[in-house]
Amino acid sequence: MTATPALATPTGTDRGGTFTGTWTLVRFLLRRDRARLPAWAIGLGLFIVYLAAALPQVAETEEELRGTTELFHDPVGRMLTGPGYGFDAPTFERFVANGYGLYLLILAALMSILLVVRHTRVEEQTGRAELVLANVVGRHAGLAATLIVVAISNLAVALAVFVSMVGVGGFGAGGSALFAAGLIVTGLAFAGLTTITVQLSEYSRAAAGMAGAMLGAAFVIRAGGDMAEVGGNALSWFSPLAWAQQTAPFVLDRWWPLILPLVFAVLTAAVGVRLASRRDLSASLVAVRPGRPAASASLGTPLGLAWRLQRASVIGWSSSLAVAGVVFGAYADPLLGAMDDLPEVFLELFGAEDLLTGYLAYMAVYMAYFVGAYAILAVQGLRAEEIRGRAGPVLATPVSRWAWLGANLAVTAGAVLAMSVVVGIATGIGVAIVTGDGAHIGELAVAHLTHAPAVLVVLGVAVLLFGLLPRAIPVTWALVGYGLFAGTFGAMLDLPAAALGVSPFEHAAGVPLEPFEVAPVVVLTAIAATTVTVGLLAFRRRDVEVT
Repeated sequence: MTATPALATPTGTDRGGTFTGTWTLVRFLLRRDRARLPAWAIGLGLFIVYLAAALPQVAETEEELRGTTELFHDPVGRMLTGPGYGFDAPTFERFVANGYGLYLLILAALMSILLVVRHTRVEEQTGRAELVLANVVGRHAGLAATLIVVAISNLAVALAVFVSMVGVGGFGAGGSALFAAGLIVTGLAFAGLTTITVQLSEYSRAAAGMAGAMLGAAFVIRAGGDMAEVGGNALSWFSPLAWAQQTAPFVLDRWWPLILPLVFAVLTAAVGVRLASRRDLSASLVAVRPGRPAASASLGTPLGLAWRLQRASVIGWSSSLAVAGVVFGAYADPLLGAMDDLPEVFLELFGAEDLLTGYLAYMAVYMAYFVGAYAILAVQGLRAEEIRGRAGPVLATPVSRWAWLGANLAVTAGAVLAMSVVVGIATGIGVAIVTGDGAHIGELAVAHLTHAPAVLVVLGVAVLLFGLLPRAIPVTWALVGYGLFAGTFGAMLDLPAAALGVSPFEHAAGVPLEPFEVAPVVVLTAIAATTVTVGLLAFRRRDVEVT
């Protein structure tokens, strides 16, 4: 028998070394993400278009922006938006870049974190990386290709944002280019950081969680520095999230701070590559903690297993939303201080007669959008359990599909109710901190809980799609997005009642500004129960999918 000649020498000894096949993998990853990456670029570009179109509705002239920028110039406002450059002489372009730029930077960082985790640790966890490395592919080609794809993705996002700022907003090209460049380097900085976290844990969720925690820490450090004084103090410069903001687009227009995230990206990526060389494929540098010799009795039940799988997510979301609630509650003080200078649209949105109560009522529905995001992600997590083959072994036991899906939905629904109460109490505590009045704590718990049935409708729609057309679950995000748009700008744009009624978030009473009404709660709960039931029935009749 004639032996087949080897197609390649072992990695590290051929001409390409450990990076052999990098550009082939780049093309492969771009093809895999041919829908996801344009969606990020288009989404962030449309966000700029949205801001450029909405600002003239809020303030017809740049002079009218002064009342709004008073909210951002306050220490609490700087904590939420950044160092406050340009708010002393606001223009539309300064307002967008320095008022909302922080959140575009966060989105660019999140995109980069998710891309790195998806194309590195997830590939190892599913076994696909081993199949790729069985070809003529170097040990570090996958990581190098991932970083190149991340760079291309951030470049595409920056280009979309630049075009939107210049072409739609009519902003200056120089400041727009500086702002777009800040998005690129911030995304690369957190991509480099994530190349380290994916080496530390065997599990993609843990790796993404560690990177997300670093992003949260960067936000907190930046907030502490920016609150201290306009422009931030020395503490701000210790946050990778703050470096791009220190370029101050349309104000100082300084490029040199972008050197910091570039250097940070190169150093962290180099560390990530080095750490990857010191571990086995699919292994991690931090040893996995051994489990208990015997599982607790609760894990033997569908409900106990569902809680165990969702516990970390529930705790993380509850904690994050509670912190946000305290911050938004504390924002009531600068809001009242700037009441006389606010544009009329804010008075219409919050209620001119009682601005504080109107603001708190608006925040109740605003935070419900985030709880709705948790509900959608929980259903997407169930979909991941199914397609990755982890639901199959559970369903092979005497656990019915009704019990498995029903238990998970019971945990999710319970978490929605608990989060609503927690966020309401946290918002009331924030108000009490700045006003000294704790009377709002109880009524805000009720106010936020009033919007929980709308979130359950979102959950029901996601479950309905899970049962009928599971690949279409992401469509549910449109329901939350439209709700945010209609709830914020519906009255401003004079949308008809029928258009507003499409959003489930528009039907509950605006407690504490309005008295509580039972009928909308009952109707929304009935709609949620119906969609969940149909989703459960559909799930029983379709095949379980595995990829």
